[in-house]
Amino acid sequence: MSTIPRVRFGVAVVIAFLAGLLFASAFDFTRPSYAQAGMNVTAGALPQGDVRNGFAAIAERVTPAVVSIQTERDPRRGQGRTRGRVPPGYEDFFRQFDPDRSEPVQADGSGFIVSQEGYILTNNHVVGDADRVKVTLTDHRVFKAKVVGGDPTTDVAVIKIDGAQLPVVALGEDTLSHVGDWVVAIGNPLGLDFTVTAGIVSAKGRSVSDLPGLMDGNYAIADFIQTDAAINPGNSGGPLVNTRGEVVGINSAIASRTGFYSGYGFAIPISLARGVMDDLIKHGRVRQPVLGVSIDDVSPEDAKVAGLPRIAGALVRGFNPAEGSPAERAGIEAGDVIVQADGRPIDRVSTLQRIVRGHEPSEVVAVDVMRFGQRKSFRVKLEAHDDGPQVAARATPTTRSAPAAEDAGRAHQLGIAVQPVDGDFARDANLDEGDRGLRVMEVSPSGPARNLLAPRGTDVITDVLYPMKKKVRTSADLQAVLAQLRPGDVVSLRVYGTAEPLIGPRVVNLRVAE
Repeated sequence: MSTIPRVRFGVAVVIAFLAGLLFASAFDFTRPSYAQAGMNVTAGALPQGDVRNGFAAIAERVTPAVVSIQTERDPRRGQGRTRGRVPPGYEDFFRQFDPDRSEPVQADGSGFIVSQEGYILTNNHVVGDADRVKVTLTDHRVFKAKVVGGDPTTDVAVIKIDGAQLPVVALGEDTLSHVGDWVVAIGNPLGLDFTVTAGIVSAKGRSVSDLPGLMDGNYAIADFIQTDAAINPGNSGGPLVNTRGEVVGINSAIASRTGFYSGYGFAIPISLARGVMDDLIKHGRVRQPVLGVSIDDVSPEDAKVAGLPRIAGALVRGFNPAEGSPAERAGIEAGDVIVQADGRPIDRVSTLQRIVRGHEPSEVVAVDVMRFGQRKSFRVKLEAHDDGPQVAARATPTTRSAPAAEDAGRAHQLGIAVQPVDGDFARDANLDEGDRGLRVMEVSPSGPARNLLAPRGTDVITDVLYPMKKKVRTSADLQAVLAQLRPGDVVSLRVYGTAEPLIGPRVVNLRVAE
């Protein structure tokens, strides 16, 4: 064979091979096998495939393990048990729980089976106050369920049914999910049993307290998965599922002014729910470790006061409880910014919470903080969660409106009106001598202190901590400090709260206005 025919033959072979490869890929014959070496696959997970066909496979695989939950509560218990636990966006739905009703109160929710033993994960607000719980499967089997336990601060609960050949979901890892990933929500919204909706992961590490008026202070986590998959009343407790059919969250709340889907839903990360579930099953209660701090994400003002090179970390606003928390005993102070825990950098509140949740009570965690430009290290012995201190509680926003103050000095640079603490108030609030400073009587809705200081005279400014240290007893004391600052400068105040939910000392960092 001559050289030219040989070249032509070789070219023909290459073209034929490429054509065959394209033909095979068009029919998905060349997809890599998940049995390949080094591929770690959760049992029961679906292979990653075409999204359009994948939704059908997810629904077929997961829906049989999703349950419809019907609860009944005796009328004698009334609304008082529910007040303060209603998830955001569900207020209208729970108004049916009239304390004067004479008939039992009924409500619906969702859940999903996680083991052949019949354990089911759901929301605490679905079953926490129920006297009777009934569970219905997609195959129409109906079971009476027992509430194993629940945790109001994370809104996670476990119930149990006794049955044979129960379908079970696969639990995934929410840490592997990314913003923009497709997810599916399955549940029983508005009485429409076993409904499947799809969307994407819109955000991670979301604190629902970022949405004023839609979340109370009972929730300890600031780590919700946000999704635009349609979620409505009745979806609560159902699974949020990735494209491999693995549960990555428990649908728990919606942000809505109407009580119905407005494009924003929130799910509890499965990594958190799994730990709560294990504790409830093994111990009958939650044994979450806590630092005992009230924290918030770092603002530019906080970073300036702490001397941070970038805006990151978790600001310690105060302690929970106000006195004797593990962090306070270790030497951490209000106003510190936690920048490292357990040897890992802290960029936001949710990162710190995940690290702490990975430990057991009584374990010691190394914590590094920045304090006025100095890095300090502490060793904190964690304590068990006991419906009091939380893992690391998100600081609660304050209310903006306020009554007018009489004869109050005005710190216009901070947008507040103050007046000295008198003897009657000090006695009623049980204030120590060192905590008798200036009561905050008004807070401008457009000033630097909005959402950071309570305007009803319950917050007391006791000290200036930065850029100088000074006790304040009169409005002249505060004005003397502010007179030395220019617009845009930052001032750090020690504030003592005298009313729920802000009781005890905390630090507030404010930028001086024009």
